[in-house]
Amino acid sequence: MSPAPETSPAKRRFGRYAVALIPLVVFAGIAATAAKMLYDQDVHGKDISEIPSALIGTKAPTLNLPPLEGANRPAMTDSAIKGKLTLVNVFASWCVPCREEHPILMELAKDSRLNVVAINYKDKNDNALRFLGELGNPFAAIGVDPKGQAAIDWGVYGIPESYLVAPDGTILYKRVGPFDDISLKEGLFPAMEKALGKPAS
Repeated sequence: MSPAPETSPAKRRFGRYAVALIPLVVFAGIAATAAKMLYDQDVHGKDISEIPSALIGTKAPTLNLPPLEGANRPAMTDSAIKGKLTLVNVFASWCVPCREEHPILMELAKDSRLNVVAINYKDKNDNALRFLGELGNPFAAIGVDPKGQAAIDWGVYGIPESYLVAPDGTILYKRVGPFDDISLKEGLFPAMEKALGKPAS
């Protein structure tokens, strides 16, 4: 059996160049995808924060979370949202966007038709209390989720994240990322109007 022919130096150099180019090609693909997403959001008005959820239109996952100790709020159980139009907000003290959206939650909590509750995600009790002590506590109930299991059940992508739940427990709307004027006007308020059968204030 004759030995395999030796690879020429030129072919070996070409092979090394091809291997070196692989990370660049992968990076270019990722960059192109990100650019398209930004283009869609900026030019076409698509909000990439409005990520579709398989849970919308289905019953909310069971809630049985212990309360945030020291917050003087009840635990986050099914009874905390049953029979009420409810906004379930997932937050943490270490989350900068959570701090940015908090004033909006404080305003939403003033609407007597809306029950605003929270899941405190992978946080430390003292830090969560300090966060609410500084910014205010808009939540009618707070449950702690130290290991993130409840967040997995709810399909959380990242925080802050909010879910509008109908009185019968059906998830009506999901917001990934902090609320702002546009997401309220084009997302949450229309969903509330539909659920209530009249304009949301």
